[in-house]
Amino acid sequence: MKIDIQKEYVEFIPEHDDEVLKLEALWRLMVDCARFNKKLVPIGEYFPKDEAKRVARFAIEGEKGGNGDMYPEVYVDRDCRAYCQTCNKYVELQKGERVPPCCGKLMEILD
Repeated sequence: MKIDIQKEYVEFIPEHDDEVLKLEALWRLMVDCARFNKKLVPIGEYFPKDEAKRVARFAIEGEKGGNGDMYPEVYVDRDCRAYCQTCNKYVELQKGERVPPCCGKLMEILD
């Protein structure tokens, strides 16, 4: 994972497929389009020269928002695209994947 810092912004750039999946999972955990976004707060210490303490830890803080448990489990029966009518976000879904929630409701199937 490449990390790029530009003034007050930090970019996480995945370099492998597993990092893409992990970054997407983090994004979905952190972002709630309709309500409150969560934030990462550093905890503990980070010592880059000490291998035992070379782990940067962050706590996730914020309102508990739309996690998948409060929505019905709806799965698509074909490859399709889903979108959010509120924020216009699009997601490509493969057959058998769960329709994700966004902005407080399940996304709509577009095609």
